[in-house]
Amino acid sequence: MKLLVPIDGSELALQALQHAIALARAGLELELVLANVQEPASAYEMLTLHDPEALAEVAVGAGRDLMAPAVQLADIAGLPYAETVVVGDVVPALLELIEEEGCDAVIMGSHGMGLVRSALGSVSRGMLEDAPVPVTFVKAPPEPEEDAEEAADEAPAPEAD
Repeated sequence: MKLLVPIDGSELALQALQHAIALARAGLELELVLANVQEPASAYEMLTLHDPEALAEVAVGAGRDLMAPAVQLADIAGLPYAETVVVGDVVPALLELIEEEGCDAVIMGSHGMGLVRSALGSVSRGMLEDAPVPVTFVKAPPEPEEDAEEAADEAPAPEAD
């Protein structure tokens, strides 16, 4: 089975990769496609650096830097993988990679590194709606709750009569 694992540099993306690795350890024979999608150059970047090839090289370098921890995890796990960095709009680029790489499924974080986060990120929502293969979302672990002792220490003492 070939799994697409989008890597955006977030801890949640690495947790999605760790989920894929756990599936392999449980006996699923798989190959990974680790993918990073870089946003297209802004108008300002195009005006200041007049070389489209140089802009593409910068984007690919940034993507490879963001994927380095994921590549290291895949290497340690001993899983076969391909890594790719593409430039474009995230959802269409990922959908194209699914087709080009012949991926059977996607495992990804439920939201990425964007500043505005909802229960399900916009990229995740786009993948859910448009992906031609199953998509598994890995959610962030719940925030740790305070210990009962800490809560008791912070609670006001009962008043004596």
